[in-house]
Amino acid sequence: MSHAGPHAAASDRQSTGDEGAVEGPKTWRDVVAAYVGLTKPRVIELLLLTTVPVMFFAERGIPALGLVAATVVGGALSAGSASAYNCVYDRDIDEQMRRTRRRALPRHIVSPTSALVFATMLAVLSTIVLGLWVNWLSAGLSVLANAFYVVVYTMVLKRRTTQNIVWGGLAGCFPALIGWTAVTGELAWTPVVLFLVVFFWTPPHTWALALRYREDYRNVDVPMLPVVKPAAEVGRQVVLYSWVMVATSLVLWPVAGTSLVYPVAAAVLGAVFLAEAHRMWSRTKASDVLGEINPMRLFHASNLYLSLLFVAVALDPLLGR
Repeated sequence: MSHAGPHAAASDRQSTGDEGAVEGPKTWRDVVAAYVGLTKPRVIELLLLTTVPVMFFAERGIPALGLVAATVVGGALSAGSASAYNCVYDRDIDEQMRRTRRRALPRHIVSPTSALVFATMLAVLSTIVLGLWVNWLSAGLSVLANAFYVVVYTMVLKRRTTQNIVWGGLAGCFPALIGWTAVTGELAWTPVVLFLVVFFWTPPHTWALALRYREDYRNVDVPMLPVVKPAAEVGRQVVLYSWVMVATSLVLWPVAGTSLVYPVAAAVLGAVFLAEAHRMWSRTKASDVLGEINPMRLFHASNLYLSLLFVAVALDPLLGR
């Protein structure tokens, strides 16, 4: 891989205490924490949050605990594998960005080869777990999501186009399909609607974060939308995607035949999120200063929105009987 050069030469140097300095291996606890960090646990949490509620919805009740456990374990291993592959490929730019320079590879606590082996082991284990204890359709979708994130997003799109997160974000939509197929063994329009909700949610969520760290992305030549477009244009795009996201979320009501629990929750959550998106757009039109735009407010709101929306998906068959 073309990233290897400077990392090997630097790996023997010890930290001088600077935040961006190179470090070597430390205690076994540091190494374990570094490997866990490679999997990006917070991303795993968010992906599982869009998997398990769909299983409740597909079951129209409470699914078998063993099936949920196997799906969660398999899904977590797969997501962790994709994140670890991403860390290996992106270690050159991670070392230069404030947000990522404390990851395991930039700090040289884990070697690229070890991280690559770790990522591959997780991918194999996830496929075995999902294939043997869930079904092979779910396992196949998991492999496809992993490959899409690593190859299409990380290796092809991320450093080449402002549309990187739009299409690359498709990988993060697969948990909705996996949760459904885990229970039913087949695909249907219901999980496709939820797949599209996550698809339209991803750009506002990611662009808010990228706006906060736009100088980092600019310094490493990653053309995230906030790097190549004014903040006001980013705000406008966020609003457009947010409207489509909310409209798509309401389509689940007629497509899946939900009770009123889900559409009421989706409408309320959508209205709150749209208000937040419009407020950020207004701030971007008034100023280009990050402190005044406060994009992280929308970022955190997007996490809460998606979490509560999928909680509503899980509760609908339980409360709407």
